[in-house]
Amino acid sequence: MTSSTHPDSTPELLWQPSPERVEASRMARFRGWLRAQRGLDLPDYQALWRWSVSDLEGFWGALAEFFDVDFHDRPHRVLTEEVMPGAEWFPGATVNYAEHALRNGPGKSDADLAVVFAREDGAGEEITFGELRARVAAARAGLIELGVRRGDRVAALAPNSPETLVAFLAAASLGATWSSCSPDFGLRAVADRFVQIEPTVLIAVDGYVYGGRSFDVRSTIDELRGQLPGLGATVLIDYLGNGASLPGATGWAELLDRHRGAELAFDAVPFDHPLWVLYSSGTTGLPKGIVHGHGGMTLEHLKAIGLHCDLGPGDRFFWFTTTGWMMWNFLVGGLLAGATVVLYDGSPAHPSMTVLWELTERYRVNYFGTSAPYIQGCLKQGLRPKENHDLSALRAVGSTGAPLTSDGFHWVADAVGSDVQIASVSGGTDLCTAFVGASPDVPVWMGEISCRLLGAAVAAYDERGSELHGDVGELVITKPMPTMPVFFWNDPDGSRLREAYFDTFPGIWRHGDWVKITERDTLVIYGRSDSTLNRGGIRMGTAEFYRVVEGFDAVLDSLVIDTSGAGETDGELLCFLVLAEGTELDEIQPDLAAQLRSQLSPRHVPNRFIVVDEVPHTLNGKKLEVPVKKILAGTAPERAVSRDALQNPESLAPFVQFSAG
Repeated sequence: MTSSTHPDSTPELLWQPSPERVEASRMARFRGWLRAQRGLDLPDYQALWRWSVSDLEGFWGALAEFFDVDFHDRPHRVLTEEVMPGAEWFPGATVNYAEHALRNGPGKSDADLAVVFAREDGAGEEITFGELRARVAAARAGLIELGVRRGDRVAALAPNSPETLVAFLAAASLGATWSSCSPDFGLRAVADRFVQIEPTVLIAVDGYVYGGRSFDVRSTIDELRGQLPGLGATVLIDYLGNGASLPGATGWAELLDRHRGAELAFDAVPFDHPLWVLYSSGTTGLPKGIVHGHGGMTLEHLKAIGLHCDLGPGDRFFWFTTTGWMMWNFLVGGLLAGATVVLYDGSPAHPSMTVLWELTERYRVNYFGTSAPYIQGCLKQGLRPKENHDLSALRAVGSTGAPLTSDGFHWVADAVGSDVQIASVSGGTDLCTAFVGASPDVPVWMGEISCRLLGAAVAAYDERGSELHGDVGELVITKPMPTMPVFFWNDPDGSRLREAYFDTFPGIWRHGDWVKITERDTLVIYGRSDSTLNRGGIRMGTAEFYRVVEGFDAVLDSLVIDTSGAGETDGELLCFLVLAEGTELDEIQPDLAAQLRSQLSPRHVPNRFIVVDEVPHTLNGKKLEVPVKKILAGTAPERAVSRDALQNPESLAPFVQFSAG
C-alpha cells in the first residue's frame, strides 16, 4: 500500500481564523464551559478532539448538558459498553427530536424566523418559529385523525419544501417514523424503498418544478399506493397550485385547516426510538433501510451544526439538497441549533449557475452548503460570485458528496472570498452526519479536510488492521457513535448490518473509503476502497484520478475502471469521458495522458480513453464504479445493478455494448 501521490511538503494555507473569530465561536464557548464545569483544560481543537474520543461517556454526557437536551426520563448512564455493533446509548432516557427542533430557548422566540423557502419559479415564503409550531401542531392532529400512532411509518414523496418539513416534525412529535423520497424518483425506485417499511400514511405532492418545467406525478402516486401494504391514507399537497386532486386522497391544506389551533405536544420516546429510515443507494439490490434514533440524531446534529458549523439563533443555514439525500435531514437539523434553515427547491443551474449565489445574497446566508460537483461546475463556467453578489454575510462554504479537488478549494478562496471558510466534509447516509470536516477554530489547507469531528474516532487501517499515519488506508471508526444505525429495516438478527460494516475488522466500523491522515491531523479522501485502481501493486483512489482528468475544461464528466480482477488477471485501465461540445478526443488525449503520467504515475495512464454521452450516476449523484466494473467483466446488467436506482439508466447501454465487444 502506498502513500498519497500528493507531495509531502506542506500545502498552501487557504484560511486561518482570527483569534477574535475563534474566541467568538461556539466551539470556544464549549471549551470554556468544560473548563468551568468539568475542570478540563483543553486549549485547542486537537486537545478537545482527543478527549472526546478517549472519554466517550464524559464527552457525550457533557454535550447533552451543554446543549440542555431535555430528557423526560433521565438516563441511567451515558454508555453501557464501548462495543460495536450494539452500543447502548443513554439507557433509560426518553426524548423527542421534534421538541428540540421547535422549542423556545436562549436567543430564540416565536417571532424569530425558522424557515426561508424559495422555489425555482419564484414561489416562496418565510415562516417564523411560532407559525412553524402552529403548522406542526395541526399536522400532528391531522396524522392522528388518519390513524398514525407511535411506531407507525409516515412516508413522503415530496420536495425540499415547508410542507415536507412540517410533516416530518409532526410525525416525529408522535413517535412515528419518517421516510422520504424526492418526487423525481421513478415509481420502481420509490416502491423499492417504501414497500419495505409499510407506511400507514403516504404524503405526496401533485408534481414538482425543475429546469423550467412542471412535472405531474399523480399517476406515480396512484400506482405507488396500490403497492403499499397496510396503507391507511394518502395526503395530497397541491404543490403546483393548480387545485389538483386525486381520488381517495385527503388534501393537505384542508387537513391542516381542519386542525388549525390544535395544541402542540411531543411524545417522549426511548433514546434509540426510530426517528427516520434512510436508504442505501440500492444499486445492486433492494436499498437497505437504515434506521436512526431520536436521541442520537438530536445530539449529533447539535454537535455538528451547533459547534462545527458554528450556527445558532440568528444564523442562516443553507444546503442544496433533495429529500432523497441525507443532507436534507442534516439541513433541517439546523432548527435544533436555533438557526434559520433556507430551503431551495429546483435546479441549481436554471436559469443559470448563478441562482444559488443569488439566493445567498438575497437571504443573507451565513453557511452555504453544496456538492463538490457543483463547485467544479461553477469553476468551469468561470463564475466569480464575490464580484457579482453581496456575500458579506457568508462565513463558510460546505462541500460534500465527493472529494473536493484542489482546484475547487482554490476557486472558493479566489472567487467566493478569501475570508470564507472552506468546509470540505465527508460522512455518509449510514450515520447521517459528517465524521470528518471542519471546525471554526481549525485552519483550512489546500485539498485537505481540516479535522476529525468531535466524538468520531476516525483512523486509517492497513489490510492487517494496523493503524497508519501518513499513508493511505481504509477509513475506519474505532469507537461507537450515537448515530450509528439503531438497526437495518427487516434485519432481525443484525446480520446485514454486521456484514455492511464489521466483517473486515471485527468490532471496528469499516466505512469503505481510502483515507490518509496527515501530520497536521488533516485528512485526504481518495475515493471508495472497493473501486481502487491497483496497477502493478500501486494502489490509488479514483478521486485522485478524477482530480486530474476533470481538471480539464473540456472534460464534463469521467469514469475510470480498472478491469484487473474483474474477470481478467492482468486487465486494462479504462477511462470513459464525457466531452464538452465541439471537443474531439484526439485534441486532448495527449495532454490527458501526460498529466496523468506526471501527477499520478506512468502505470495510471489508461490503456484506452473512450468517449460516452453520459456517466451512470445513482439517484444521489454518485458515480457507478463497482457495478460498471462488474458489467465489463461480463456480469449481466440486471444482476450488476438495479436500473431504478440510477438517475440515467440509459447511460448503461454503451458499457453493456463494450463488454459484449
